[in-house]
Amino acid sequence: MGWRPVLAALLALTVVSGTAAAAPETAGRQPVIGEPEKDNGCARIEKNLKPLSDWPKVRSQVERNPSDERRIEKILKDMTLAEKIGQMTQPEIAAITPAEVKQYFIGSVLNGGGSWPGSDKHATPQAWLALADAYWDASVATRTKVPVIWGIDAVHGNNNVFGATLFPHNIGLGAAHDPCLVRDIGASTAEQIRATGQDWAFAPTLAVARDDRWGRTYEGFSEDPRITRAYGYEAVKGLQDNARRRISSDGVIATAKHFIGDGGTTNGRDQGVNPATPAEMINVHGQGYYGALAAGAQTVMISFNSWTNDQVKEGKLHGSKLAQTEILKGKMGFDGLLVSDWNGIGQVDGCSNASCAQAINAGLDVIMVPADWKAFIANTTAQVESGQIPMSRIDDAVTRILRVKLRAGVLDGKKPSQREHAGSQKALQDKELGREAVRESLVLLKNNKRVLPLAKRSKVLVVGKSADSMQNQTGGWTLTWQGTGNTNADFPNGTTVLGGLKAALGDANVVFSETGDVDPAGFDAVIAVIGETPYAEGVGDLRRTLEAARLYPNDLAVLDKVSGKGTPVVTVYMSGRPLHVNKELNRSDAFVAAWLPGTEGGGVADLLVRGRHNGFSGKLSYSWPRSACQMPLNPGQEGYDPLFKPGYGLRDWQTGNVGQLDETAPPRCDDGGGGTATEDLEIFNRQDIAPYRGYIGSPENWGGTEIGPDGAAAHASINVVQSDVNVQQDGLKVTWTGSAPGQAYLQDPAGGTDLRGYLNADAALVFDVIVHSAPANRTVISTHCVWPCGSEVNATELFRGLPAGAKVKVKIPVSCFADAGLDLESVNTPFLVYTDGAFQASFADVRWVPKAAKDPDARTCASLG
Repeated sequence: MGWRPVLAALLALTVVSGTAAAAPETAGRQPVIGEPEKDNGCARIEKNLKPLSDWPKVRSQVERNPSDERRIEKILKDMTLAEKIGQMTQPEIAAITPAEVKQYFIGSVLNGGGSWPGSDKHATPQAWLALADAYWDASVATRTKVPVIWGIDAVHGNNNVFGATLFPHNIGLGAAHDPCLVRDIGASTAEQIRATGQDWAFAPTLAVARDDRWGRTYEGFSEDPRITRAYGYEAVKGLQDNARRRISSDGVIATAKHFIGDGGTTNGRDQGVNPATPAEMINVHGQGYYGALAAGAQTVMISFNSWTNDQVKEGKLHGSKLAQTEILKGKMGFDGLLVSDWNGIGQVDGCSNASCAQAINAGLDVIMVPADWKAFIANTTAQVESGQIPMSRIDDAVTRILRVKLRAGVLDGKKPSQREHAGSQKALQDKELGREAVRESLVLLKNNKRVLPLAKRSKVLVVGKSADSMQNQTGGWTLTWQGTGNTNADFPNGTTVLGGLKAALGDANVVFSETGDVDPAGFDAVIAVIGETPYAEGVGDLRRTLEAARLYPNDLAVLDKVSGKGTPVVTVYMSGRPLHVNKELNRSDAFVAAWLPGTEGGGVADLLVRGRHNGFSGKLSYSWPRSACQMPLNPGQEGYDPLFKPGYGLRDWQTGNVGQLDETAPPRCDDGGGGTATEDLEIFNRQDIAPYRGYIGSPENWGGTEIGPDGAAAHASINVVQSDVNVQQDGLKVTWTGSAPGQAYLQDPAGGTDLRGYLNADAALVFDVIVHSAPANRTVISTHCVWPCGSEVNATELFRGLPAGAKVKVKIPVSCFADAGLDLESVNTPFLVYTDGAFQASFADVRWVPKAAKDPDARTCASLG
């Protein structure tokens, strides 16, 4: 089955302002895509995209050069197997020394989010450069003298580096509808990266997010592939300084990621399954890559997701030869290098983080193995020597790596500290561009009676948790991986929205009360700055609802204190996705979607206060939900009825009133009561999933000590730290010393919830576990219906029977707890592990899963007696 059965859906996806797309390319003729049409010198966001019947051949502006190829061939011919595999191996900086780079001929290193030179969050550019130089010196001291390159997740500026200007996240840039702006931000980011000595940006993200429950929605420019294609082109042009044959001293290596379909997983589940047909993958999820590769992107990062449907059964794309070699390198003609994601090979069936011949044979060239890189080198060497991996595949991978290094100017370049912009504080700062980007990205959704703009000397009351919070303003992928744990002091060059308002109106005219406990009488306006708190991949996924008031009830409480008092309320809403904000809109006279604006909060004040700027120009690049359960929500789907369509946004400061909106919303978007549950009940997924929180208890404090945001808590007899089970820092390692009883548990502190629907759905309690040390004494897994109501199963032999050090998925039928006396109408603790002896295990991805009790690998109640 080809493109024809989904043609109607594709046409719906490409309808713009009532104009249908043209007919698809003739079947059997491979289309060719090159440089896009342009407006004002930048890629045009096309009115519609012609549906494609096959993957296109993409003409890169960085063309193959015969003399380069001869030089690469000569280098390759002289390399040993150890040197070749070293080039393919990418460790994390916390796990490798410069001496080891030399010893193992390492080709590239990376730093993860929250990893800095010397583990110093405030490391200076000089400290970054010193480590970059040390790695470079070590690599050129090898026999081949091939320099190492350093990759970094610079996704909204050089966001790992203290003191850098950070730009709005991609969702905000999508609302700007300005490809030239994206190119300028890419160019500025490249200079920031040069300042700290890296060569390679793991950006841009080209996901076309189709379900806003996905926690990485803000990393995508739009749900509209037209925008993503134009932006992909310009982002790469900016980062690589419009490279033709070589990337200049102002540019860095760009990465088109994540190939392919990460934004289209079922229910928006991070790293989940994308069920797209080939036609949908080609015409929706592929568009950003057509732009990026045409601009000359030299690297592509493979995606964590799977691709599976009636026609395609590829499973994890890290192991897919179809996606990597047949499509990307074959049909699309990509001749750069393909890099894996963090421990991504370990998710391929039959593989581990340190061993995956299938992934290399599928087409991966550089393997990101943050910690297990020595074992990976040993395993891969053995696999080549045994013939499991052909030498031709190794040679192809290293050829591609050398080609990218040559085109990047690395083979003939200087050490990082001797390059242009090295150590430059000026290069790290681009405040005016950041402020311009904020202004262009803001979308005015409501403006009753022209509340905005405010007069230049208005007296305002500023409220809300995000008004003076650089952490909430910058979001995830900021200094730390999840963007958490930051304070305003971590952004010495940034400006909060509160700071911007004080600069615009004068300190004397601005009163701040985060909680809103100030009478708004006597003020010209109240400005409420509220919204989401930081998150990144996995942690940010939503399951139960899009209703902001349920996710962030304190925000609504603040609005209730100040609205309806006779003073107009202007709400500035910071978020990484559209949310159901009907209650917040009803309590606001004006409402601004501010997304995640980065460090330049003054850009928000620029449009709230009358001045030299002309007003709002931003337009939504995502559909905005009318109800809490509209997920997914995209043009062309049956019953599509958003509150605001893509392209909506009040211009300048025009009046706009959405009327009184319906505030009704179910507590959750699946039947978790007396019906039959259909959605997983997530309890812990890299972090606590609200309303559940993690605790430990022991005789030291049976009332419970909450596990902190750093994943740590400790009593004398039990302690918890973060651990890696499936992915980076996704688990909790619990250690019972045996000196006294102890328990680790996940509980809703507000009380019980009706979960009878999970019993009706044959659900199971499902969790991943690694047993490090088997339990010495009796150990139980229990669930509580508000203490002392509860039930338990004996898990002693279950844990003792698991292989030490290996991850296992455990499934315990909910009926086992029901049979033991659990009142499912009021469950407040859906997971608890208790023992009074020594025991150590890591737990991750805890959830109740409908139908899982019927799975062949589910435990029986009898085995847990």
